[in-house]
Amino acid sequence: MNDTAQVADTQISDSIRKMMTTLEEELAGVIVGQRTVVRGVLTALLAGGHVLLEGVPGLGKTLLVRTLAECMNLTYSRIQFTPDLMPADILGTDVIMEAGDGQGRGFSFNRGPIFANLILADEINRATPRTQSAMLESMQEYSVTVGRQTHHLPQPFFVLATQNPIDLQGTYPLPEAQLDRFFFKLLVGYPSVEELKEIARRTTGRADKRGRVVISADQLMDLQAVVRDVPVAEPVLDYAARLVMATHPDGGASVARKLVRYGASPRAIQALVLAGKVNAILSGRYNVSYEDLRRVVLPALRHRLVLNVEAQLQNIDTDTVLNQILEEVK
Repeated sequence: MNDTAQVADTQISDSIRKMMTTLEEELAGVIVGQRTVVRGVLTALLAGGHVLLEGVPGLGKTLLVRTLAECMNLTYSRIQFTPDLMPADILGTDVIMEAGDGQGRGFSFNRGPIFANLILADEINRATPRTQSAMLESMQEYSVTVGRQTHHLPQPFFVLATQNPIDLQGTYPLPEAQLDRFFFKLLVGYPSVEELKEIARRTTGRADKRGRVVISADQLMDLQAVVRDVPVAEPVLDYAARLVMATHPDGGASVARKLVRYGASPRAIQALVLAGKVNAILSGRYNVSYEDLRRVVLPALRHRLVLNVEAQLQNIDTDTVLNQILEEVK
């Protein structure tokens, strides 16, 4: 790579980093704390992936998604998942309409709330598995098929889903096929004492701060294209592949052979590499390092492993398994 190309790459990286920093600061003006979660969501959006946010009610997950839509000038739709929600309530349905030319009645597609840039699937694991599976096509193929007609979704398209911990009443576990379609799974924790005080200051007065537009939908899609152009050296790509293979119970790391029932799918390496590219750019570099991959292993892989009965009996979670895999795979 010549000096001119290196300068151009550095300028691109700096431009994206400044834009994301401005967006993070704007979100911080509304969202108290949760900086790791915010960075994870922005990383997924730059990579073009969906995000699953897990945490108990009341931690600001919904506020984060709504504010993000405001700051990025995206069309926004909130779907509240409940046990009685039906697939047609999400996707839409064909309805009988009178033809305007007096030719009698015909079918017309009535679009559901899924037709927006940013979808908040609120408490997604409170809906039945049948309704949850209605999201599969839209999350992977960015389209909706009703009857024999396929309808394309607006671009960019993101699903940011919130889910309650599975041990809460009235929840259904998400199917593995749907979990695998999420780019990241981020854990939303409790705020600190100082953050709780700041939440009280912001929410018990008259002010209702809203996010200002920082980036447009077209700009976001341009940034996504830049991210995909970031080069990955062969040894780094090999490391990503070995990390994914190490999660498999057959021939993987020793901890995987002992505690994992099903390992990560090929989507895992896609998430690792794309997230690594984003992390490199946000760190001021135009090449992916081993550390870029290590930083995103937990959010990219924690929802793609299925642990066996022995792990459940020992109360071992996927993060513990992944940390041991990171120690073993050099």
